[in-house]
Amino acid sequence: MRKQTTIAVGLLLGFALDRLAGDPRRWHPVAGFGSAAAALESVTYADRRTAGLVHETVAVGTVIGLGVAAGRGIAATTIATWTVLGGRSLVRTGRAMADRLAVGDVAGARALLPALCGRDPEVLDAEGLTRAAIESVAENTSDAAVAPLVWGAVAGVPGLLGYRAINTLDAMVGYRNARYRHFGWAAARTDDIANLAPARITGLLTVVLAPIIGGHPATALRAWRRQGRHHPSPNAGVVEASMAGALGVGLGGRTRYPHGVELRPRLGDGPAPDVEDLRRAVHLSEVVQLAAALLAAAVVVVER
Repeated sequence: MRKQTTIAVGLLLGFALDRLAGDPRRWHPVAGFGSAAAALESVTYADRRTAGLVHETVAVGTVIGLGVAAGRGIAATTIATWTVLGGRSLVRTGRAMADRLAVGDVAGARALLPALCGRDPEVLDAEGLTRAAIESVAENTSDAAVAPLVWGAVAGVPGLLGYRAINTLDAMVGYRNARYRHFGWAAARTDDIANLAPARITGLLTVVLAPIIGGHPATALRAWRRQGRHHPSPNAGVVEASMAGALGVGLGGRTRYPHGVELRPRLGDGPAPDVEDLRRAVHLSEVVQLAAALLAAAVVVVER
């Protein structure tokens, strides 16, 4: 079997395995990497950008090396794809959030929010939880599903594992708090670069597939072009704005994180989202993820 066909089949099988089984229940490799990265940080940490760059290079370089050693077979590609994808967990959590909010279980929804994002759930009411969930579903559709598939199409197993290492390190140290303002700089910038293309592919798929949830591609594209660039993240703004436009809602506003409060720009021109909008966002995420898997496999076969 040709190399490109092997990668394409492995990507599709790994995507199917994620859909059927979700994340590994025990001994998750990403959790193992996080523990190893934390141990490495105890050695490499210093309040300097150069220290963070060393940390990023060693951690990500080691994972990419393991990916190269794993080879290019269907089994290795399938397992790596399944390991790095988080699409099914994202959809399941988004639906659970909607179910709890629909019955007024704000406490239950607050308990679920940390699985989606790093905001402080205790300061959010039902409307705030709904907005946070939709914004997180939009961003994680790119980070947890589309981006790994894109990098798998570009570089096979090393691309899959390397991307997940980059994204995990950003989640661990890419904060603007006192400890990581300098040390986490390299992790945050590397993640921004790694997600430049995937976020725009996610935005494009969101625009094209908006009619599936009753949205209009022109409205989604307009929100992306006019408002996405105002977001502090060069990538989250793209996917959140296109999602807001597809749903016909308004996102953004006061957002509380562990490191402080940020006032996010308005994305979309509609009213505040409700629970049904959250359900629509989750459904659109599912469709975008499937389209990305098919597109990634097709590009591998055609381009290689």
